[in-house]
Amino acid sequence: MYRAEVIKIEHPTRGDDTRAWGPPWANYAKTGHPEGPGESAYFLSVNRNKKSIGLSFAEKSGREILHKLATDCDVLVENYLPDTLKKYQLDFQSISEINPSLIYASITGYGQTGPYRKRAGYDVMVEAEMGLMHITGPRDGPPVKVGVAVTDLTTGLYTSNSILAALLARARTGKGQHIDVALSDCQVATLANMASSALISGQPDSGRWGTSHRTSVLLFTSISAKMFEASIVPYRSFKTRDGDVLLGGGNDRLFGILCDRLGKPEWKSDERFATNSTRVENRVALEALIEAETRTKTTKEWLDVLNESGMPYAAVNDIQGTLNHEHVQAREMVKEIDHPWCGPMKLVNTPVKFSYSEPSIRMPPPVLGQHTDEILKDIVGLSSSDIAILKQEGTVS
Repeated sequence: MYRAEVIKIEHPTRGDDTRAWGPPWANYAKTGHPEGPGESAYFLSVNRNKKSIGLSFAEKSGREILHKLATDCDVLVENYLPDTLKKYQLDFQSISEINPSLIYASITGYGQTGPYRKRAGYDVMVEAEMGLMHITGPRDGPPVKVGVAVTDLTTGLYTSNSILAALLARARTGKGQHIDVALSDCQVATLANMASSALISGQPDSGRWGTSHRTSVLLFTSISAKMFEASIVPYRSFKTRDGDVLLGGGNDRLFGILCDRLGKPEWKSDERFATNSTRVENRVALEALIEAETRTKTTKEWLDVLNESGMPYAAVNDIQGTLNHEHVQAREMVKEIDHPWCGPMKLVNTPVKFSYSEPSIRMPPPVLGQHTDEILKDIVGLSSSDIAILKQEGTVS
């Protein structure tokens, strides 16, 4: 089985900032734990299968340790502002002289070049500045952020794919390289068809449409301003008696199925709804009719009605409903692991299944400095007495 050994470099006393991002906390349940409320759920969500070393590179001895690690590692990932690491000799130029084959990935808010390169970047700011919040939210409501830090997540995915591509290139050339990944770039890229519509039309977008499907632009003519929606109707969530259900009538056949399942076959021959283009023109009327029907049953009842219909439909679940969903459970997307301080806990499992390899949660998220001694002995080659001195100096923990 092929897998990466991931070493997380943390501040020796406070650790990763997300260790303090609580509540909620996983309460300490075992002896030997430090003072405090527990391990933050946020930190636990993104740090399984990693080893932790508490290390300060403000000290020369700490930088020497990092240089030794860089000599033996394939990939280095950092997210400091551009030029910050130069004074520590930890920038790409310095590290590539130590290990020319190393892949060095820099994740920043706005990249290594450009007028905003020195600005700190946070998910919500980039969502706002790079178009996502403008197109997210209810039609008549304010711009809103996505419910999770989606720009952070997509940037991480772009980074991991880029690292894999760089490793393949290295296998052919023997050369490492610097990967410059910016939240701003990744957010622009994930505007996808919305960006393409604006570029091709040269016109402003049409704003927020809630859960409706849209590829919309605002067209201006010499006579008037007109909203043009190259979109799909119906394609959004509708209120039920106890929640919401999302329905997708992506073409005329699927719309016909929906009509039959709603008990309204006459809608199929109604000239207002006969084709997707006429349904788009009569969006408000049709959606009102559909919601009048969906409100008559519970979400579960509609799921039963639509079962095996062949059309897209789904309940709009909350987080607990998602994690306890029968399909999520069947796909083993929730796993229980044993944490060294907190005991048994459940975490989200890796989402990709392989035919041969078996990716899994091999290790629980580490406690701060859990693997310091192991890394310094096995990789850096320090003795126990050397490590004791470094701990006394506060360089490592």
